[in-house]
Amino acid sequence: MSDEQAAAGTAEGQGPVKITEEMAERLEEKREELFEEFDIRDGFPIEVKREAEARSDGIEDEIDAELEDRQDLRDLTTWTTDPIDAQDFDDAISIDENEETYHLWVHIADVTHYVTPETTMWEEAVQRSNTVYLPAYTVHMLPSVLAETVCSLVPEEDRLAHTVEMVLDRETLSFESIDIYKSVIRSDERLTYTQCENRLDDPDAPLHEENALAYELAEQMHQQRKEDGSLVLNPRRDRAHTIIEECMLKANKAVTHELMWNRGVEAMYRVHPQPTPDQWNDALKEIQELDGVSIPGSSWDDPRKAVNAALEEAPDRQLNKIQRAVLKVMPRAKYMNDPFGGHHALNFDIYGHFTSPIRRLSDLVNHWIVYTNDVPEDLIELCDRASDKQKDGETCERLYKQFLEENHIDPYAVNNRGLEIVEDPEEATHGV
Repeated sequence: MSDEQAAAGTAEGQGPVKITEEMAERLEEKREELFEEFDIRDGFPIEVKREAEARSDGIEDEIDAELEDRQDLRDLTTWTTDPIDAQDFDDAISIDENEETYHLWVHIADVTHYVTPETTMWEEAVQRSNTVYLPAYTVHMLPSVLAETVCSLVPEEDRLAHTVEMVLDRETLSFESIDIYKSVIRSDERLTYTQCENRLDDPDAPLHEENALAYELAEQMHQQRKEDGSLVLNPRRDRAHTIIEECMLKANKAVTHELMWNRGVEAMYRVHPQPTPDQWNDALKEIQELDGVSIPGSSWDDPRKAVNAALEEAPDRQLNKIQRAVLKVMPRAKYMNDPFGGHHALNFDIYGHFTSPIRRLSDLVNHWIVYTNDVPEDLIELCDRASDKQKDGETCERLYKQFLEENHIDPYAVNNRGLEIVEDPEEATHGV
């Protein structure tokens, strides 16, 4: 059983984690302290909220009008797959095949239809740069009326999307064609990762064939990445996660391929420097010395392949130690206006983000560049801002989880089951 399946089962069986009013106040104080320390903006200015609310009026009529200038994909079988606690759905997939090719569509919420550089919502998104996810508390990059409703690819509702349509060779998985365009889609269903796993196991379930085909393709893409030297730090990832991760990676790669090679434009590329040879040697030595862990001699020519091989064979109890040894020597990835240097961990010459514009500034900016071919004048500043705020958000999340643990609250349980405030201290469960 996967972690997600276990968490879902626990969520259904036990309900929310219960805390006292006093503990709720302490958590609120801790959030406020961290938000001030890392300059994380919680509430939205009134003018931003008003602009978002005005922009969300008459959505159905607006989508109908947009059909004249967009591809109508509402009859294409489409679905989303997200964590059980997801509040916004910014990506959906569709898939087909023939004897020679796979046909993959990745549909991304068309946020830049609503949030453009001349709006206060854009200015606020730049300040925030990303959504910050704390256990049972989310600080959105965009006002929730957009993030959770208007832009979110909810099921059985027409939505505006930015579609990346890819035809892939069945043998090599290389791009036969890439087409990026504005569309209107209608998601058939919203699946959790657990539900996706269940659909894969049940031949009679709705979307079984589509998910099975998506996994067939995703697993091939995953194996190809590993063979090419892409670092895979979570070898126990289930099929549902594999589908989404590999499809999003392929779409991001397709978009940045288009931006760099076909257009030659600057964009917010994701650049990940490599550790020095000495740093890699230190990490591999630390891994090799772990009890029950060995690195096959055939994989030593590439440290990433060596780590992959060690993770594949290592006992579960050592996985975290191997991951920590690697992350300790890994430089931080950052956003840059030029892809020079590539993405070391993924082993991609060119890479950038496109698939999460509801929660990442980089994707929002890249959507704008793809559609308008207009590169913002302050692109370098936007890259630096997004890199810095991502670090702030991750540090804030880590410290908040640490605070929960210090107060005997399981952050993983809170993430999957939510919180409930109770008056009687004896009712408090704390998720442990």
